Amino acid sequence: MIHRKSNGVFIIAATPFTMDGALDLTSTDRMVDFYLDMGVSGMTILGIMGEAPKLTSEESLTFARHVLARVNGRVPVVVGVSGPGLDNMKRLTDEVMSAGAAGVMVAPMPSLNTDTKQKGYYAQVCKTLGADVPICLQDYPQTTGVTFSIETLLDIFAAHDQIVMLKHEDWPGLTKLSRIREATGEGDRRLSILTGNSALFLPQEMQRGADGAMTGFAYPEMMVQVVARHLAGDVDGAEDLFDAYLPMVRYEQQLGLGLAIRKEVLHRRGILGSPKVRAPGPALTDLDKAELTRLTKRLEARLVGLI
Repeated sequence: MIHRKSNGVFIIAATPFTMDGALDLTSTDRMVDFYLDMGVSGMTILGIMGEAPKLTSEESLTFARHVLARVNGRVPVVVGVSGPGLDNMKRLTDEVMSAGAAGVMVAPMPSLNTDTKQKGYYAQVCKTLGADVPICLQDYPQTTGVTFSIETLLDIFAAHDQIVMLKHEDWPGLTKLSRIREATGEGDRRLSILTGNSALFLPQEMQRGADGAMTGFAYPEMMVQVVARHLAGDVDGAEDLFDAYLPMVRYEQQLGLGLAIRKEVLHRRGILGSPKVRAPGPALTDLDKAELTRLTKRLEARLVGLI
């Protein structure tokens, strides 16, 4: 199970599709094996960048069960269960926890526009899912439209022991991260903090107390090595390695296009059988693909001597 000291890289897994839009479970197996070979500490599936809202409930359960069976307990798997109905959230949670999930991730509903509503929502979620289900709270206002104050988050964490992890993606959010870590860094109230935003600020986030990353950058080996070097005390070495990948990190960060870029890279790396993004979704132009090719070649040249 995920817990208050969980750390490392929990990769946000893509959801592979064939070119006609069907779930691609053969590519799913390759993807799981690839992530494990790269040394990830855990996986997160059915997140926003996993195209969860585009899946039917049956597809979500099929995909989750398949990934959990392939992982077979080698690393913890967190399953995104966010949705408008708590009954559906409960059903999916029960199914995936029974299949071996290590916890679930819950993002806020877009209508939670006051502190009182935010606190009330997570109280309902915790009561509905049950006290034995570990929860990762996703703070991603750029997508959800919900902004949590630091004080509200701390109140939610204090009120619900089963919320053991924060996926921190507010932007700009380094000061927020520092203050949450200061308040949740010791003893029984310690909280696991993993960061997103395609790892764009990973070195600084680690220096401010993050426990690792939970994002889906198409080169997971970079994040694994950056986190490992930082935890080993090699802060400059971690940042040197990150800097080599920074142009690619930045390119993948493009709002609205990043998922298509990520899937294209994973396709080129031989992991996904196709780079298909389900509609409505972005598609790369020929110029985009040419830019990506040039960035990849430059990345490979920079890595000589660094790894």
